[in-house]
Amino acid sequence: MSHPSRPAAPGLARRLAGVLAALGLAATVAACGGDAKSPADGSPSPAGAGSFPVTVDHKYGSTTVKAEPKKVVTLGLSDQDAVLALGVRPVGSVDWFKEKPYGKWPWTKALWGSSLPQVVGERDDYTTEKIAALKPDLIIAQYSGMKKEQYETLSKIAPVVAQPKGHEDYLAPWPVMTEQTGKALGRQAKATELVAGIKAKFEAVRKKHPEWANLTIAVADSFEPGKFSAFTKDDPKAAFFADLGFRLSPNIDKLAQPGWNVAEFSAEKVDLLDVDRLVWVTSGKEHDDRIKAEPLYQKLKVVQGKKDIFVPYQDPDVGAAFSFNTVLSIPYAIEQMEPLLAGIK
Repeated sequence: MSHPSRPAAPGLARRLAGVLAALGLAATVAACGGDAKSPADGSPSPAGAGSFPVTVDHKYGSTTVKAEPKKVVTLGLSDQDAVLALGVRPVGSVDWFKEKPYGKWPWTKALWGSSLPQVVGERDDYTTEKIAALKPDLIIAQYSGMKKEQYETLSKIAPVVAQPKGHEDYLAPWPVMTEQTGKALGRQAKATELVAGIKAKFEAVRKKHPEWANLTIAVADSFEPGKFSAFTKDDPKAAFFADLGFRLSPNIDKLAQPGWNVAEFSAEKVDLLDVDRLVWVTSGKEHDDRIKAEPLYQKLKVVQGKKDIFVPYQDPDVGAAFSFNTVLSIPYAIEQMEPLLAGIK
């Protein structure tokens, strides 16, 4: 599951569409809400863990939440993960190209159970009437491209916590989005605890593999013959591997256009991917075989040394996990990727 670009990067939208078309997910969507099970011990999360009102700063100013939210709508593409992790099931959420990937991921399946959200839009195209019909008392749009006009319209329905300020759309770090969500829900202490737990998991991996600190890594994708993409340091996928301890290649960020989370280039520049470790995240064997057959790719040292890894978005959902890069998906991603990377000698 790849992540989208801002409107200025149409190539990423094409890539996301290609990934999602390949997923073929099926789920029955129904409106529901209430407390979710705690991901830590399976017991219900305590309600009213914080005091209200709380004020959350964001891209379009600040929003005050006067009382503990009971019915939450998430409009960011991965916002539901943080909300679920904090013990609340969103009553509404957005869709990716009509694929409805709710209840499917191994890191959220138990938390959703049979209580799946009402789809209220597709990516950043929200249906105001559907959102209003759910009568939410909080709307969260952290990992989104929400426009100011949308923010102002939705603010007439319920308090809206928009994208974190100081970050480009879709590029806010997972700890920031988790903390913002926790504050809005009145569960900031729990959010801080979750963030600390994930950081401890990353630290444990770095201590186990100190040699990774001396290795450069790149995360790449390709959905068209002869065209390649590599993700910048702020993209969730690349950020995940940086947190594992690897060094990201600065050349990728230099090539990317301002505001983009990806550098796109032709096969003639594929040597940009000649790093110590190369991770491909793709839709399946057909894409893998096409990449491997590229003559210029075969000449790379990372390929000849067998230091490249091909990871699927799904089945198992490893690529989806580090693409989400949330407090719920990261433990699964670490569990799957650490042995794969450690197996490269």
